[in-house]
Amino acid sequence: MTIYRASITAAVIFGSLAIAVSSSTAQERYDLGASDTEIKVGNIMPYSGPASAYGVVGKTEAAYFKKINAEGGINGRQITFISYDDGYSPPKTVEQARKLVEDDEVLLIFSSLGTPPNTAIQKYMNAKKVPQLFVATGATKWNDPKHFAWTMGLRPNYQSEAHIYASYLLKSNPNGKIGILFQNDDYGKDYLKGLKDALNGRMQIVAEFPYETTDPTIDSQMIGLKASGADVFFDVTTPKFAAQAIKKAAEIGWRPLHLLNNVAANVGAVLRPAGLDKSKDILSTMYSKDPTDPTWKGDPEYKEWLAFMDKYYPEGDRTNKDVIEGYIGAQVLVHVLKRCGDNLTRENVMRQAEDLHGLVVAMLLPGITIDTSLTDFAPIKRMQMMRFTGERWQLFGPIVDGALGGS
Repeated sequence: MTIYRASITAAVIFGSLAIAVSSSTAQERYDLGASDTEIKVGNIMPYSGPASAYGVVGKTEAAYFKKINAEGGINGRQITFISYDDGYSPPKTVEQARKLVEDDEVLLIFSSLGTPPNTAIQKYMNAKKVPQLFVATGATKWNDPKHFAWTMGLRPNYQSEAHIYASYLLKSNPNGKIGILFQNDDYGKDYLKGLKDALNGRMQIVAEFPYETTDPTIDSQMIGLKASGADVFFDVTTPKFAAQAIKKAAEIGWRPLHLLNNVAANVGAVLRPAGLDKSKDILSTMYSKDPTDPTWKGDPEYKEWLAFMDKYYPEGDRTNKDVIEGYIGAQVLVHVLKRCGDNLTRENVMRQAEDLHGLVVAMLLPGITIDTSLTDFAPIKRMQMMRFTGERWQLFGPIVDGALGGS
């Protein structure tokens, strides 16, 4: 078990939770996990296991909440950030969610990572009416307020991202033959559905190879993809397997047009370990400012982020885009909690989260905002294509909406 707590002092975590208002008033203003002095935020991350590369998201969020606490907290309240390791194992996720809700009595669970893990707790969180807020996965299912009113994503959804790749292929390489490597779960299948829906039979898919998160390698799948004759590689993998795929493609001399899903489009965690030379010309999408892109070196938001890293997360990898993911998500949660004012009930947290319009947070690409409504739980909807030069990602083309028919 890994626990990251962002509270300033032990007294904040273990001290008195006395509420300085009458019990009747407190009942109206606070749910479990909130008081006049504290807001308890739960989190579940794969600090170990096959998706452990994503653990930096939770570490960045802990560092950001430490910064907020040092600056006076949320309307005078300190954030206690309790983050547990689930190893990217759904049964463990269920165990950790129950611990956070029933033992730690958090106000909400924020930015829990992974599609299979979050799927495992979605019904539980909604039955308990505890916010499962800004889930750190782009599965389309998080935008379903009619059936799951207590679950909300943050990132662009996987189907929309796949629509962008399909549109690019139809314009630039309509005669290409597509080979697909995908994680054999809801995450991988979400991308497949998006690609196939958008292609609508207009391009040939010659091979589809799944892998399991417990597989040691994807070597056999890569050999099969090359043998299929595919000259377009749609790579739907998490960082560990993405790095393996890039290495193996180079080793077997397979050089297709390589489309890498955004969740693995990471210089520090994927491309550098795989080999920057082997990663040249890979295509992906982005909605945040890439820390390796010199375009942003003079940007005030970039400088602010660097200062945050230097003070609160000095050991963090400044080439890892997942650090930016955590930084963006933490900002959005802080904005929502500030909007709650003194009404820190779970219902009001969701009410504020579903009423975001044109919200700009640091390190989003210019022109991309956070927008939600009662019927729209997909806060980020737009992305931009990018190509890896061998040294850094380079954006190209317009910022686009991945909805079918979007622009």
